Amino acid sequence: MITPTTLAVSLAAILVASAGSALAGPEAAAGKADLISRELLFGNPDRATARLSPDGKMISWVAPVNGVLNVWVAPLDKLDQARVVTKDTGRGIRQYFWAFTNDHILYLQDKGGDENNKVYLVDLKTQEERDLTPFDSINGPDGKPIMLPSGKPLRPQARVEAVSENFPDKIIVGLNNRNPEFHDLYAIDLKTGALTLFFENNEWAGFEFDDRFDLRMAVRMTEDGGQEFFRNAGELTSKGDRPIAAKFENFDRIPGDDALTSGPIGFDKTGGTLYMRDSRGRDTGAMFAVDLSTGKKTLVAESAKADAGGAMIHPTEKNIQAVSFNHLRNEWTIIDPSIKPDLDYLKTVAEGEVNVTSRSLDDRTWLVSYLMDNGPTRVYVYHRQAKKAVFLFSNRKDLEGLALVKMHPIVIKSRDGLDLVSYLTLPLEADSDGDGRPEKAVPMVVNVHGGPWARDDWGFDPEAQWLANRGYAVLQVNFRGSTGFGKAFVNAGNQQWAANMHNDLLDAVDWAVDNKVAIKDKVAIYGGSYGGYAALVGLTFTPEVFACGVAIVGPSNIVTLLNTIPPYWAPIVSMFTTRVGDHRTEAGRKMLEERSPLSRVDKIQRPLLIGQGANDPRVKQSESDQIVKAMQAKNIPVTYVLFPDEGHGFARPNNRLAFYAVAEAFLAEHLGGRSQPVGTDFQGSSVQIPTGAEQVKGVKEALGNKK
Repeated sequence: MITPTTLAVSLAAILVASAGSALAGPEAAAGKADLISRELLFGNPDRATARLSPDGKMISWVAPVNGVLNVWVAPLDKLDQARVVTKDTGRGIRQYFWAFTNDHILYLQDKGGDENNKVYLVDLKTQEERDLTPFDSINGPDGKPIMLPSGKPLRPQARVEAVSENFPDKIIVGLNNRNPEFHDLYAIDLKTGALTLFFENNEWAGFEFDDRFDLRMAVRMTEDGGQEFFRNAGELTSKGDRPIAAKFENFDRIPGDDALTSGPIGFDKTGGTLYMRDSRGRDTGAMFAVDLSTGKKTLVAESAKADAGGAMIHPTEKNIQAVSFNHLRNEWTIIDPSIKPDLDYLKTVAEGEVNVTSRSLDDRTWLVSYLMDNGPTRVYVYHRQAKKAVFLFSNRKDLEGLALVKMHPIVIKSRDGLDLVSYLTLPLEADSDGDGRPEKAVPMVVNVHGGPWARDDWGFDPEAQWLANRGYAVLQVNFRGSTGFGKAFVNAGNQQWAANMHNDLLDAVDWAVDNKVAIKDKVAIYGGSYGGYAALVGLTFTPEVFACGVAIVGPSNIVTLLNTIPPYWAPIVSMFTTRVGDHRTEAGRKMLEERSPLSRVDKIQRPLLIGQGANDPRVKQSESDQIVKAMQAKNIPVTYVLFPDEGHGFARPNNRLAFYAVAEAFLAEHLGGRSQPVGTDFQGSSVQIPTGAEQVKGVKEALGNKK
């Protein structure tokens, strides 16, 4: 679920055991690609999330230590001297950054996927590690910890609000340790660990800081799901040594219809200019520069087909130098001509989409990644003065040279005329000429993205490669409500769960069948988060369309979903009531119940696989429990896979392997594709299967052999 962003789990390559040749055999003789091991696709990366130190002398990345992702650092010119600097032994580290001191790494980590992150600091000189936000519970008015239904205390959540090269020894964090609904603002001294409250928050959903650590703006949601921005006309300076007397005055309002296509990006060096994406008075969100003193808006970049996406921002001047727009593929519009020679040169270095991922403060050194759809991401260091890029590493070396396939952008028309930007990935043997159409129809998996306010895009997708390698066409559809395509498209999804949003998926299936891509009675629906909900909808609202469904952390009842959102989402609840439905009114609850798969369990005719993390704060375990229980009450078979140490998605590699082993056997049974045996993929996993293990080939046996 179900936030403006979706869960992104790093899935990447590790060395495969010698089973590779045993998997090939008759498949290769039949002209099919060798089976690619699940471990190769869904294990940990060799290296990922590379970053430069601010002075450009060091490089960092995350890589496994005993199977767990940790942060490594090395001199930029001596990668062989890399050393691991963190000591995580659980779910791995995925969110980290350099402090501007050049001597510290900061990272965020939750507990078991509950998303209540703490901020940790590692001193690279002393190897000391500190918890900078050492709060383990939120106390109620009686001074006692607020307890969850599970009997565990409600844990606070830390958010990094601001960092700046002007204050290398400090960071600004938000903490809801006083009130679970609102994050107060603290300054943390990285040298001493001192944590100073400087603004107590009782109403604001978020804040905007400039590069001088001035608290410039606060934002809150309006009843229509829009946003109101308030400029701080009081004390701006938030150096962290004392509370500040902020005074917020109304500055701007973004209506609900523009809320997902508009919003602040950041400030220039002076703090007097706000860069923002804005779709007011137009359809797509363009990039504007706003003078805070006069309110004057100046257009920076625009596209008629896509909203402004990422921005290249100078590391110290803070001016926007390029803006990305992603319709079918990601493309950059250059604003600052000084970087044009750099980007022109970088396009000649390697294949793939060019992304500048990290820059030194003096802007002489860049890290550049090249994104492919049929191979690993390659990382280069670019020395600007010499105009020379040097290859460093690929993130998944063992994927190089494998029979990976292309991802083809296509546009499918919905029944009411909307353009559904979609991506089709085909089995190697089905598309011998590589034109994006199979020689004959094949089984297909519709892989539905989460959010729903997110999107699918072009690039390497481990799930698409896995499914195509097993013999399935994979169709990923940006249904209405997906972001990036303008406000008319995203707003067309308002209150259309299990209605027109689902019709878009059905129209895409019809397109695939009509164009001889898919076999009509061999189509599965698969997805996580909102995609999991879509899979449940597919089997309950259109029970004869799909041959089977796989629902990962999918809501089964929208009313209970909205009644159990995390407390810190309370300030943005109007976004859900506007775009999903109002669970606070009788009419709204009635509509939401009608759109809930739980209310139509008796319609299920086709096999269903459900995956769930017990610590999921967005889609609680109860969402999966209740539909499983309802199916059991009606003697409808279901296979339920539960991980007690996971949240909204499966972060631990052993757990990913376990789930994909079950899903692969499940799909092979009902679509007829190829399958690698479950084998030992449950080893080291916390996997539990409360019901339905016997319904999937090899699963019950693997559970019996699990240590």
